[in-house]
Amino acid sequence: MDSSSPFLYVGCQVGAERALKAEVQQEWSEFRPAFSKPGFVTFKAPPQLRGIAELDLRSAFARCSGESLGSVQGEGPEGLAERFWQQVGDQKFQQLHVWCSARPANFKGGTDADEHDPLLSVVAALQQKCPAGLSPGETSKLAGTPDESSTPPVAASGHPFGINAVAQTGQGVLSCIIVDRTRWWIGFHKAGSLPSRWPGGVYPVRLPEHAVSRAYAKMAEALAWSRMPVVSGDLCAELGCAPGGSCQLLLERRLRVLGIDPAEMDPGVLRLPGFRHIRKRGREVKKREFREVRWLLADSNVAPTHTLDTVQDIVTHRDANIRGLLLTLKLTTWGHATSLPEFLARIRSWGYRYVKARQLAHGGQEVCVFALRRQGLLRLGGQARRKGLQQR
Repeated sequence: MDSSSPFLYVGCQVGAERALKAEVQQEWSEFRPAFSKPGFVTFKAPPQLRGIAELDLRSAFARCSGESLGSVQGEGPEGLAERFWQQVGDQKFQQLHVWCSARPANFKGGTDADEHDPLLSVVAALQQKCPAGLSPGETSKLAGTPDESSTPPVAASGHPFGINAVAQTGQGVLSCIIVDRTRWWIGFHKAGSLPSRWPGGVYPVRLPEHAVSRAYAKMAEALAWSRMPVVSGDLCAELGCAPGGSCQLLLERRLRVLGIDPAEMDPGVLRLPGFRHIRKRGREVKKREFREVRWLLADSNVAPTHTLDTVQDIVTHRDANIRGLLLTLKLTTWGHATSLPEFLARIRSWGYRYVKARQLAHGGQEVCVFALRRQGLLRLGGQARRKGLQQR
């Protein structure tokens, strides 16, 4: 690889490659697409660009990114692992993330994974071929709800590093990206934002057996990524809530939930304290029902403009005092991806000063948008300051 021309790697949802390329080139016109596979794209950066391992792409479709250190090819995990470490050389790092570019977010990773999971053979080969002086830590279980205080496992001696653990802010993360059976890619980045600390940019959560739908995991990821500053007792309203997986997660976080959907809810969710179901479409609900709602969520299987029209009618009503939004915009066609800046501008026009978007790993062909008004920003800032004081 030409050392004067750094390369950027980006992981994304399978199918989002074209949308990702268009978004990156809109923001970074000097980047040129290079290698591409499902869920994985590299870009050639200008020779003068430095600090690519810490670059924030500001991309809704980028699940993770960093500096590409090239790739290795061969047959079998052992041979590939040996070439991997040879190419890594003396690169310093504290965490090793091993992930498959074309793999869905709901795979069974970690030490309690299925014994036939091919990722385990890759991890085992990397541990076996690890050079002397490097001591990999235990492979972490992808379970629970990691946050800023999550501490990854480390080895007892040598140069400790965790494997598939949630990285700490500022740590160097080496990535082994399984592009296909005979080719692994090598990446490096500095952990900064919370998603950049997750292996492959995938929020490490398992769907519990009692969850009524996969929306449970998606809501867990949305709350972690957005850091929506909800507190116990807050009233949330969700448009398109059936059968109730996301409501279930919110109720377990001790929030009150107003679920709005003409479809039936899971009986178990209906019995949970703090939940009320209005069996109507969002547009059919009287605006007085939203007077005490502080957080509005939407996940309806309709076109983005339909969702935005419904939400606008609610949040701009004179009786509404909704501090924050967490909206799922379904990309019924990938052509909607080019309209994302317009969608975000429209949300800002309602008085939401802070707006960001991300394609969640536990979601589908859609984008999650988080927006806050001034009151929500003040609470978010207060929570961040309190957490900082606690960590000191």
